[in-house]
Amino acid sequence: MKGAQILIECLKKENVEVIFGYPGGQVLPLFDCLYDAGIRFILTRHEQAAAHAADGFARASGKVGLCIATSGPGATNLTTGLATAFMDSIPVVAITGQVKSHLIGNDAFQEADVTGITRSITKHNYLVKDIKELARTVREAFYIASTGRPGPVLIDVPSDIQAADAEFIWPANVEIRGYNPTYIAHRGQIKKAAKLIQKAKKPVLYVGGGVVISGASAEILQLAETLQIPVTTTLLGLGAFPSEHSLSLGMLGMHGTAYANHAIMDSDLIIAVGARFDDRVTGRVDTFAPNAKVIHIDIDPTSISKNIHVHVPIVADAKDALAQLFDVVKAPDTKDWLKKIDSWKKKYPLSYKKDAAKLKPQYIIEEIYQVTNGEAIITTEVGQNQMWAAQWYKYSKPRTFLSSGGLGTMGYGFPAAIGAKIARPEKTVFDIAGDGSIQMNIQELATAVENKIPVKVAILNNCYLGMVRQWQELFYNKRYSYTKLCNPDFVKLAESYGAVGIKVTKKEEVRPALEKAVNTDKVVFLDFHIEEEENVFPMVPAGQAINQMLDGGLA
Repeated sequence: MKGAQILIECLKKENVEVIFGYPGGQVLPLFDCLYDAGIRFILTRHEQAAAHAADGFARASGKVGLCIATSGPGATNLTTGLATAFMDSIPVVAITGQVKSHLIGNDAFQEADVTGITRSITKHNYLVKDIKELARTVREAFYIASTGRPGPVLIDVPSDIQAADAEFIWPANVEIRGYNPTYIAHRGQIKKAAKLIQKAKKPVLYVGGGVVISGASAEILQLAETLQIPVTTTLLGLGAFPSEHSLSLGMLGMHGTAYANHAIMDSDLIIAVGARFDDRVTGRVDTFAPNAKVIHIDIDPTSISKNIHVHVPIVADAKDALAQLFDVVKAPDTKDWLKKIDSWKKKYPLSYKKDAAKLKPQYIIEEIYQVTNGEAIITTEVGQNQMWAAQWYKYSKPRTFLSSGGLGTMGYGFPAAIGAKIARPEKTVFDIAGDGSIQMNIQELATAVENKIPVKVAILNNCYLGMVRQWQELFYNKRYSYTKLCNPDFVKLAESYGAVGIKVTKKEEVRPALEKAVNTDKVVFLDFHIEEEENVFPMVPAGQAINQMLDGGLA
């Protein structure tokens, strides 16, 4: 077979359902084979969007997402999407074209050292120099992307390798020296953790995106209910534990609930599962949970004790570790602790000024929750829209909240929504967007309309780069330096692509507009004109302990 044919056969062997990408000179052999390969291909309008769409597909489905780009600028346009997937541990495989092997290093037209550029933002990458290694490389790439702590893997394939001939040999097994993720928890460490839990008076389960990746949500629910331990989640852990459960503390951290932050700071034991203690969660590290012992379950050994000292490390898959723990642990006495937490919930509820004259973003998201019966997949852009979506939509199931957590990538939500809708066509998919972020990849209107992918986009339009403006208001004396936006007419823009556009300026228009959107089998842009200087609260200022929150006068 030709190298391009081998690539296609490999993708079929890996049961690839859809590919997102953009053609170019150095992937012409591959695209010629794609013409009648029988694999669904989605032509995005920018390579960054292809990477985000593959990412959204992976998050919504739990499968590996795939994107393709040509050499040089095509490959470099993927990097933001790869970095996004890398920070959030998302399994994506990217295939890029490269100039002919003999031209590498000669500054050939559209040449870029993509393996060098992406080394720090991929789990692994390959430059294929021998066509005989091509099938094995693809097999390894999918294996590496989807095992252990998942992440993106890039395969750079010179165009002469795509055109060369070789026998197609599919490796039956994958064995990579030095790569052997630990899935089964050490029994001795499990017993140590069980002893700490039994003695604890104020334990908290701190749950991250690793629980979603592992498929361990049922185990978290079982452990929390049996032991009567409250649960707080990271941004990417939303959906791993039902938001409206009596033991739920919601999200913690910079824009988390006040009661989650008070609970974690006052706890005597933190049981961290699939979370990495990032700076948005810990705030000022030397003040974080000063009286708490820490149990940390994570499949990635480099995440343990990286930011916070851990007393009982457990390197394992979350699902196995939680199952083992449940078998041996005895319930602590948490009655007084839960009463204290209930008092915090009553004292510091999430709130906003509901009688305001102008349209409030929190109300819009509450209405999206009601109209979708809490069953939608929510993607977000980044900024205020992201935090309001995290706070005000109630997530009861995993893989229903898709957002760029680690990298904080503006422009993520819309292409991710496209990928998610392809992965879960039976679901309503909403991108909750800001008027700044949506314009980062707004060209994907063409992709969604052309392919009849009826995602809904709720633009929280405040004519500002909202989160940056919020910081300028609170910490820079309202010096709004280049954060005011001059926006297009989003309704006319949507209509020009063949989508539906709806403008909403009044509270009473919100519900009818949303009902129309979810009952319309087309791409819909909802342009909500909200309070311009609305802020996200609670908020922990940078460099402060997470119980030192600004409440905006709402508490």
